[in-house]
Amino acid sequence: MALLHILMSAFIGLMCARGCWSGCVEVESNTEAVLGQGFKLGCISCKLRREVEATSSVEWYFKSKEDADFSLIYHYEDYQEEIFDERFQDRLVWNGSKKTTDLLDGSVYILNISFDDAGLYKCYVERTLYYEHYEFHTNASKFVKLTVVPTVNRELTSIIGEVMMYVANIGLTFWLLVEMVYCYRKIAAAGEEALRENA
Repeated sequence: MALLHILMSAFIGLMCARGCWSGCVEVESNTEAVLGQGFKLGCISCKLRREVEATSSVEWYFKSKEDADFSLIYHYEDYQEEIFDERFQDRLVWNGSKKTTDLLDGSVYILNISFDDAGLYKCYVERTLYYEHYEFHTNASKFVKLTVVPTVNRELTSIIGEVMMYVANIGLTFWLLVEMVYCYRKIAAAGEEALRENA
């Protein structure tokens, strides 16, 4: 009986955990951008209670190698965005949660990446949770260290995968050729046998 109770508790816990995980998963942003292309600065900030109503705002800060401190470059709240740094004017756009004021995804997209965009970015998410009798304020910060490269650096796994694909194609083609020769020889031998029997 005790074992059954433990198994049931573990199953219920697992189902609850799976439900929580499916709602929001915090993942790290990519950190390497290619010169002249666009780049998504990722910022996922999950809340602890999905069922509680909330509103949130997102601010992005930037510090280049030459800067001593972070400077505010972007603010998003209530479907409104504002760019504070002229270096990012007309190049920084919202790429996070849509059609909601509860922003679990605070990502932004930088257009036409330049070497000057390399540096440390900070995503600051401020959230207000609305309970029945009170409001709870919380905040979180995410950091992205961005490097800019002139061309795409292919990962070793990608190169190995492509080589393996070519090797597999060549192997399958060779195997198919061997099978065709084998079948042709069997058919030819059967034909010769039939001719000898008729003779």
